[in-house]
Amino acid sequence: MIEYFNILFGEVYKILFLLIPVLTAVAMIVWLDRRVWAFVQKRKGPNVVGPFGLFQSLADALKYMFKEIIIPASSNKIIFILAPIVTMTLALVAWAVIPFGENFVISDINVGILYIFAVSSLGVYGIIMGGWASNSKYPFLGSIRSAAQMVSYEVSIGIIVINVLLCVGSLNLTDIVLAQKEIWFIIPLFPMFVIFFISALAETNRPPFDLPEAEAELVAGYQTEYSGMMYAMFWLGEYANILLMCAMGSILFLGGWLTPLNFFPFDQIPSPVWFILKILFLFLLFALVKAIVPRYRYDQLMKLGWKIFLPFSLVWLVITASYLFYFDLLPVGKQ
Repeated sequence: MIEYFNILFGEVYKILFLLIPVLTAVAMIVWLDRRVWAFVQKRKGPNVVGPFGLFQSLADALKYMFKEIIIPASSNKIIFILAPIVTMTLALVAWAVIPFGENFVISDINVGILYIFAVSSLGVYGIIMGGWASNSKYPFLGSIRSAAQMVSYEVSIGIIVINVLLCVGSLNLTDIVLAQKEIWFIIPLFPMFVIFFISALAETNRPPFDLPEAEAELVAGYQTEYSGMMYAMFWLGEYANILLMCAMGSILFLGGWLTPLNFFPFDQIPSPVWFILKILFLFLLFALVKAIVPRYRYDQLMKLGWKIFLPFSLVWLVITASYLFYFDLLPVGKQ
């Protein structure tokens, strides 16, 4: 019995060791997001609550905690309440297989990339549940848009990932990182990195693809009827997903925790630090896109995904496979 509790305590400890930093990071990147927009648009951004406005996200969280939660009388109350819980939970459990360093991961499973796809694909259910259960036209339209958008761009992301897997021969995220010791995949697969980055924007409903919550058309989309902590849980799930896509981009194309500078003193920096810096770099690009690029129309969004990204990624997949086969570079699959 004691041994069982020791094992249970160890697992709970590892989970908290991951979730607490992730939730803290979500709060801090919201601050960073606002500061980047302000810099681009020559505004000050958060600068009052705490030094440099660092406590603004904490103040917002406290505000959400004390705001009244209003549930529409005509809504399906059970599903209405479950929707933000599902969204936030799925966004957080995906981090269980993300390696911050060699042997520095909660669960180093052999099919880590499939686990990420499975969990991220389920994330759309929270949005659909919230939009449908609200029993209002604007939230429902926003949730339907989100479903179509996420399905469309997951196809392109899946084909992009296959390009990487052909070069690695394994579905394990640690193996994908270790395969980039000689050269990061962003160099031979640069077009795939660009498409992955743009598809990640669409997958996470970030501008210029934030059509499920477009204020000018749908008031606030699937979040229209939500308030208080239930709204904040959607917000937490959205930013946790953004960080997850940045982490995936780092693992697939930027060498994960591998250092880009193999000489003193850079080779002494802990590997998780490099991984976090790469995630922050990709998030900075996410923030810059939001500040610079205008919103797409929905037909343009669908055209980009189905008529441009999908055919191009398929052609690149054939080119990658042909090149690896012709030069006998196909890796032997790891068991």
